[in-house]
Amino acid sequence: MLALLRRHGPTAFGLLLLAGALYVVQKEFRGLSMADIRAAVAAVPGHALWVAAGWTVLAYAVLTIYDRLGSVYAGKPVSYVRTSLASFCAYTLAHNLGVAAVSGAAVRYRFYAAWGLTPVEIAKVIAFTSLTFGLGGMALGGTVLLLEPEILPWFSENVPHWVMRAIGVALLAVVGAYLVLSRFLPHFQAFGHRIDLPGFRMACAQTLLAVVDVAVTAMIFYVLLPEADGLTFLRFLGIYLAAYSAGLAANVPGGLGVFDTVVLVALQPYVPAPQVIGALFLFRLYYYIVPLFLAGLLFAAFEVSQRRHILAGAQTEARVTDSLEVPALAGLSGIFGIALLFIGALPSRGTRLAEWAGDWAALASHFAASIIGSLLLVVAYGMLRRLRIARIAGMALLILGAAAVALKGESWWLVLIFLVPAGLLATIRTAFYRDARLTGEPLSGSTVISLAAGSICALLLARIAWRGPMTDEPWYAVPFISDAPASLRFAVGLAGVLLLVAVLRLLRPSRLVAAPYDDAARARLAALGAGAPAQADGAVFIDNGGGAGFAFRKLQGVWIGLGDPVGEEAACISALWRFRDICERNGVRHAFWRVGPGLLRPYEDSGLAAVPLGDGRFLASSPESDPRWLLEQMRAD
Repeated sequence: MLALLRRHGPTAFGLLLLAGALYVVQKEFRGLSMADIRAAVAAVPGHALWVAAGWTVLAYAVLTIYDRLGSVYAGKPVSYVRTSLASFCAYTLAHNLGVAAVSGAAVRYRFYAAWGLTPVEIAKVIAFTSLTFGLGGMALGGTVLLLEPEILPWFSENVPHWVMRAIGVALLAVVGAYLVLSRFLPHFQAFGHRIDLPGFRMACAQTLLAVVDVAVTAMIFYVLLPEADGLTFLRFLGIYLAAYSAGLAANVPGGLGVFDTVVLVALQPYVPAPQVIGALFLFRLYYYIVPLFLAGLLFAAFEVSQRRHILAGAQTEARVTDSLEVPALAGLSGIFGIALLFIGALPSRGTRLAEWAGDWAALASHFAASIIGSLLLVVAYGMLRRLRIARIAGMALLILGAAAVALKGESWWLVLIFLVPAGLLATIRTAFYRDARLTGEPLSGSTVISLAAGSICALLLARIAWRGPMTDEPWYAVPFISDAPASLRFAVGLAGVLLLVAVLRLLRPSRLVAAPYDDAARARLAALGAGAPAQADGAVFIDNGGGAGFAFRKLQGVWIGLGDPVGEEAACISALWRFRDICERNGVRHAFWRVGPGLLRPYEDSGLAAVPLGDGRFLASSPESDPRWLLEQMRAD
């Protein structure tokens, strides 16, 4: 049970938060229209836009100092220009995409490894930057709760003020304890690891920097809101911190949906909903979207410049940005899925296209748009796993989403936005090289059941959307409508959940099986042309596409492949992904020892970074795998 909670608890909690946010927004959006929101955006004064842009530049400038201080703390100072590049790309990509393949840790690892830092030093930089932001949030959050304990209406009505103040004191006590320990305790042991604390001056600078960063970021949003009686910056800061914390807990890209819902509800007593949504849109444009494009270009340029020294061949260089493009497109598909869930809550606008479409317009209104959005969220998961079927399904759903938006009467530019990622997915076919259970294995009983359940539920929901009495509601709202018949509420709720579960099961990668390292495994490796190591704990084989395989060792918390998979290229890539899935299922990290340059891109796609070993070979590992320890173990072996 504990293992299941560790593995699936954060995801389940995030989904619950997102579901709650969608339910609240569906209720809040019922009386709004896109025209109201556009008018609110247009009403923002021009000087406020320039001030917000200035605060954005300052916010990212403060973030760049995080990494500079982190490199000093690690004992390997890096120039400010380089740390600025690493910080900007890491924070921007992690904020927007929120997936492991381009997380802040993985991006920093690629930068700092190229600049000569050891894995242990890189881990110190990552730990320092992660802790810095938390210090700022706790310091400001504790202060706000002490001074404004009634900041969040739904808490202040049910929780005594002294409890909120006690939480504030606890948060400030954590920050104070960190400063005191940094003054008197240079290091301590925790979970078998030695933790080196920065000096007192460094800890004070770290805390002050984090406080400034959080306050400046909140100021971007605050200046975009109209003046409102009672909404002081201190109160807004508390609302911002609560919303940001909820977004982090939900573990969705940029806290999309959850962050917005908390802000929308908490600002209700002060600012009308259309103006809050307009400010939210501009805030995301300034702090998330524009920096994302800049960071993506910078990171792709860095990847190209680094791999030219390692990889040869124009074809390889042409595919160099796949490791960034796929997570980015998966993240965008998920964002568009959430956007469709929100659009499904907006009232339709009567247009000539909607009149011409007739019943099709009704089918593609709230109900169908929310179904397509829900499926896009599931398909985005398959894209991250590099599943071929997920790419095709993603393109189809994005096109259907664009059609649903058009039939709802929204602007033409919004329709085109949905078609952009569909077009990009069509251009990177080679980046999706894995088979799902549905396409890569013989039909099993569970696959047939999932396929049948998904088909039946899809037909049922389509029938309800086509002629049902609730076509003007998002599907996820129907089970909560008291006026609807109980049988309809039950049918829609059950069919919707079963459809998502069935699609998720069908998009799971092929089965996770590791073979024992016995005489049969040695014989199979020899048949593939691979040398059989003297000692190994298991082997991974792929039978399709000509076959591939490799042996691996089980170390403490890490399973490490012994060399590259051997066999046909596509099968080798499937083998390393299967190994990653096997390790994930067993709660351990994965790595590869003494690999060549040919498969570095798939290794990095799976969340690993290459560390040169000095003889044309590499160690493919993640920052969390403690590569220095791996090196010592393998050298001793």
